[in-house]
Order: sequence, then C-alpha cells, then structure tokens
Amino acid sequence: QVQLVESGGGSVQAGGSLRLSCIASGYTGRSIWLGWFRQAPGKEREAVVNIYTGGGPTNYADSVKGRFTISHDNAKNTVYLQMNSLKPEDTAMYYCAAARTFVDWSHGPKDWGRGTQVTVSS
Repeated sequence: QVQLVESGGGSVQAGGSLRLSCIASGYTGRSIWLGWFRQAPGKEREAVVNIYTGGGPTNYADSVKGRFTISHDNAKNTVYLQMNSLKPEDTAMYYCAAARTFVDWSHGPKDWGRGTQVTVSS
C-alpha cells in the first residue's frame, strides 16, 4: 500500500497560481503511477494528470492542458502539481493517487491521499 500526503491547497483569485505537493511512501524499489484527481461539490471525480515515476509519459485532462504541470522528485518521493492561470472552475478538492500500472490507474487507483482544497474566486 502506498501512503500519500497532500499539501499546498488554498484560496486564490482567478489567474493566480498554486503548487500542490504529495509525499508518497511505501513503494520503495519500484516505479508506479502517481497523479491527481479532483472533485467539485455535486460533480463526479475527474482525473487531472498522472506521471510514471520511472520516467516517461504524462497524461493531462484537456481542461488543464497548458495550465497545469506535473513533476516528480524521486529523491524526495514527492509529486508536484504546478497550477497556473487558475479558473473558478478549477475549484475542487484535489486528491493525490497512486497505482502500480496504467491499467490500474484507468480502473481507479486504490491508494489515495486525504485531499487538499483549492478554491479559485472570480
């Protein structure tokens, strides 16, 4: 089981930026998929972006392409989400998630953080 702890959420005005962090533990010695989902009140959970810790592709939702950037620091076992040009529709609880394979990620990760709130005001 992978343990995930998010931080970095907050409130910002439209056009502003935030950086989320997620410290992952419990997967030493292997590469996994890490990334972010979000869920706004009354809406379904949305996959935002993921990254393979072994290097390689990232996958962004169309709604955040060009504005959000995911990165991973192997030495710190931390994944970051840099969010720029934030919009009110980005307001949601953001959850860090982990999966062993991309198929597992597609079917729904089993390991989740508790979430961090992002609020963007107009």
